[in-house]
Amino acid sequence: MAQYTIDVEDLDVMVAFWSAALGYEVLQGDDGSAKLRPPGQPTAAAPTIWLQGSGTVKQGKNRVHLDLAADTDPQAEVRRLVALGARHVDVGQTGDEGFTVLADPEGNEFCVLHSAPTR
Repeated sequence: MAQYTIDVEDLDVMVAFWSAALGYEVLQGDDGSAKLRPPGQPTAAAPTIWLQGSGTVKQGKNRVHLDLAADTDPQAEVRRLVALGARHVDVGQTGDEGFTVLADPEGNEFCVLHSAPTR
């Protein structure tokens, strides 16, 4: 995967959230979009995030979403992301899942994995 694109209504809010959430650098264009990239000299395998200004509100559940792996305690990461503006959402989980479902400030769902995914 090279890049993950998210349509956004408020570019500034979403740049602030996702750059802080991921620790990514911001390259903001004059066209209502921004690219977020890993800091330093990222490898070609490190995906970028493209925040594409759409001017429209998100509707319905995501069909594709990000799964984030925490470098530390997953619940501490969930608390950190909530402090940045994420919120808990219910998409039908039972409570036995190995992840926590959150939504970014515009309602785009993503998960924090409780352990690294198997490869």
